[in-house]
Amino acid sequence: MAKSPKAIFWLLFAAGGTVTSFVLPVMVFVTGLAPAAGLFEGALSYATMSAFIGNWLVKLIVFGVIFLALWHAAHRLRVLAHDFGLRSDGAVAVVVYVGAAIGSIAAIIALLGV
Repeated sequence: MAKSPKAIFWLLFAAGGTVTSFVLPVMVFVTGLAPAAGLFEGALSYATMSAFIGNWLVKLIVFGVIFLALWHAAHRLRVLAHDFGLRSDGAVAVVVYVGAAIGSIAAIIALLGV
C-alpha cells in the first residue's frame, strides 16, 4: 500500500478548524466588540499593542493561529472547488496549498517586522 501525505493535510485542517473556532471569536470580541462597548480603555492604543505583539511568545501564538487558519481555509477551498465541479484536484490542491504557504511566509515576515 502506497503512503499518502493526506494525513498531514487532515491534521492541519482539523487543528486549524479547532483553533479558529475557539480563538477567533475571542479575538473579535477583544479587538472589535469590547472596545466599541467601552471596555479595555486604552488597551488598543498603538503603544500598548506594539509592546504586546513585540513579545516573542505572543508572536508565536499569533503565527500559530494565522498558520492553522490558512491551512484550514485552503483545505475547505479545495473541497469547495470539488463540490462546484472542478475535478482537477491536483491543480486545485497545488494552488490552495501554495497560497496557504505564501500566506504563512507573509505572516512570518510581518511578525518579525514588528
